[in-house]
Amino acid sequence: MNDRLTSNKGFRDKADLASLLREVQSLRATVRKVQQQCLAAWKPHLQQRDFKPSAANLGAYIGLRRQDIRDMQSRLADLGMSSLGRCEGHVLGTLDAVTNALRLMLGETVPAGSMTLVARVMKQESLLLRQHTNRLLGLPHTHRSTRFMVTFPSECGADYPLVRDLLLRGMDCARINLSHDDIGVWEQMADNVRRASKETGRRCKILMDLAGPKLRTGSISPAPPVLHLRPKHDAEGKLLHPAQVILDGSGAPGRPSRRDELGNTLPPRLAIDAAWVAALKPGDEVHFRDLRGSRRTLVIQAPAGSAEVLALCDKGTYAAPGTVLEYQPRTKGRRARRSKSGAYTAAPADIRLHRGDGLLLTAAPTPGEPAQLDTAGRVVAPAHVSCAVPEVFAHLRAGQRVWIDDGRIGALIESVGAQGALLHITHARPQGEKLLPEKGLNFPDSVLDLPALTPKDLADLDFAVTQADIIGYSFVNDAEDMDQLVDALAERGGQGLGIIAKIETRQAFANLPDIVIHGAGRHSFGVMIARGDLAVETGYEHLAEKQEEILWLC
Repeated sequence: MNDRLTSNKGFRDKADLASLLREVQSLRATVRKVQQQCLAAWKPHLQQRDFKPSAANLGAYIGLRRQDIRDMQSRLADLGMSSLGRCEGHVLGTLDAVTNALRLMLGETVPAGSMTLVARVMKQESLLLRQHTNRLLGLPHTHRSTRFMVTFPSECGADYPLVRDLLLRGMDCARINLSHDDIGVWEQMADNVRRASKETGRRCKILMDLAGPKLRTGSISPAPPVLHLRPKHDAEGKLLHPAQVILDGSGAPGRPSRRDELGNTLPPRLAIDAAWVAALKPGDEVHFRDLRGSRRTLVIQAPAGSAEVLALCDKGTYAAPGTVLEYQPRTKGRRARRSKSGAYTAAPADIRLHRGDGLLLTAAPTPGEPAQLDTAGRVVAPAHVSCAVPEVFAHLRAGQRVWIDDGRIGALIESVGAQGALLHITHARPQGEKLLPEKGLNFPDSVLDLPALTPKDLADLDFAVTQADIIGYSFVNDAEDMDQLVDALAERGGQGLGIIAKIETRQAFANLPDIVIHGAGRHSFGVMIARGDLAVETGYEHLAEKQEEILWLC
């Protein structure tokens, strides 16, 4: 071998190469030492034999991440060798491969068995990852290695054809969110999945996602029961789209427009007598005076259901319970028919927050209300809304940040008192942000010592162990939280169930290695990156970096 090696940075002599070899060997020894320390600490939790090699590799990866190897990586890359940047799946094997390559470059003899052993170790560790994945999520389909998880809407409890079609279109895992609906609906969803799986011959896992401590805004007082129809106009006032409304004879109360679980906007509804609605035909005109005394007309478009019709209105309109609607039957000599609109479920009061506003986050479950103003328009009392988990207030301090509704509203805590926390709004669009009930609350600067398993979760777990293949664990923060779920499953005979830990807080991210060990050491195990909450907690600008680190660890 020549005494000098050419590189794009000049020449590197054998002495420098030998020095690099010693550094790699020293690094391996350090990594190995940390690995053994980790395994000794983790030993009580490594009860699944086939996970022990993976735990050993995780310990080695932690040992590697603790070292500053940037200079070594640059020198290895300069030689066209692995710079250890993608070695997380087989850390010691990669270090051994680099060691062998450097020795060969120095003219040393490397036993053939050593090279073969390194290749075999790398292949085995990749195979282990595949086996762990298959055990948790089931075997992949022949044409892809990924699995498709579908979060079920409520309709999947009653609509069997929908579930069957989802399975036929590639669903591999049905996620049932235990934050919504009830046991009856969840059981029907699970029954539909198993029935569809049997009929189609397609495998499908069932994941039941525990609600966890619901850090959300509480209820908000209702606005007046008034339906406001708003046609869309262009800048010159010309009509673009008439307003839509459903005249509903089902007996259900009317309600404002809302979005469904897929994000589609559903028209508002007026409750009307069923027989009166049934007689309406497309093209009929319904006349009435709205709350301002203005004459308005609805034009019937088409049936919208068994006891519903869709109508259009081209002018702004206000209607309420008791509004009298009238239409003239097309048959000659028939009298005009009238009906009054019935009960109406009003939308929450409009609490609109701007930068600089105050907001009282209350511990008492008092319905939220807008700010109170005096006759001069000055704020007498700030808007308020409750927090669904009052235990958080013991952990809040002035100066800490609060994010509401996936970061749409940002605030700083000004003070914490008996009533709750007074917030100063720091982040909102210029036109303001509407505060809504049941929206997420994030406290990225606060260490919230809250139980990850609530009494509701434990009750739901009694049911879930009889139906699910996998348990989704919301708001897990550390190894102790994971131990609580593992023990709760053992008490209910759920030792064979998989676990997916949802990483959605800064604490969970910081404690991820121990969360993995305490979960995967006893169960088939996976991690879900809850990017919405995690982005709010860590900052959207850091999300890609955090996600990459989670993937490396996993």
